[in-house]
Amino acid sequence: MAEKKVRKRVNRLPAEQRIADIMVSARAVFTTKGYESALISDIAERAGVVDGSIYRFFANKRELLMRVIEDWYEKIILEEEERYYAVRGTWNRIRFIVFHHLQAIVREPALTKLAFTELRADPQYRQMRLYKLNQTYTRKVVELVREAIDVGEFRSDVSPSLVRSMLYGCVEHSTWAFLRNEGNLDIDQTADRIAEILYNGLVARHSEGDILVLADRLEAATTRLERLSGANDA
Repeated sequence: MAEKKVRKRVNRLPAEQRIADIMVSARAVFTTKGYESALISDIAERAGVVDGSIYRFFANKRELLMRVIEDWYEKIILEEEERYYAVRGTWNRIRFIVFHHLQAIVREPALTKLAFTELRADPQYRQMRLYKLNQTYTRKVVELVREAIDVGEFRSDVSPSLVRSMLYGCVEHSTWAFLRNEGNLDIDQTADRIAEILYNGLVARHSEGDILVLADRLEAATTRLERLSGANDA
């Protein structure tokens, strides 16, 4: 009697799970070895797949890095969204945005350096999905400044887009020593100082009569926001 061949059962993971495993492994390899020293073979070995499996889902190492950084940005945006609109007051919201950005950098310094040095410096950065995500991430500053101008809290000659650049530029410049491993970073103190400088430089100066008008505007704006919040929660 001919001997029956026993087929080895192969556990095939769904494509989504395989992609997720590869990205987790890629993130670990990129953050420990850096982009240049990271090899596809290193990522494949860590993910428990052959090199060819990675090329089924990602064109090359560059695309894999972009996907890893995009995934990180998406999580940061979601985390900020869940907490930002519960904060009341312009100064408090500026401080929250500054603190949240500092916290994201301190939590993931290696990913931050990869995003700054590898992708933002890329001549094709504005064509990347990461650029669109960054616009979404920073848009709240522009909206916040416009609202403060509309109610008379900030000067009318203020440029919302310039304030956005100042805020994120100041935050990121404040982290360079930390990212070079030249010391720790006090997030709370840094957030307080940046928020104070920005707010005090933007706030409008009013006479006593103007202050009463401003108070009425702020109260009306707060009421509108509360109504909108109630409508969204319904």
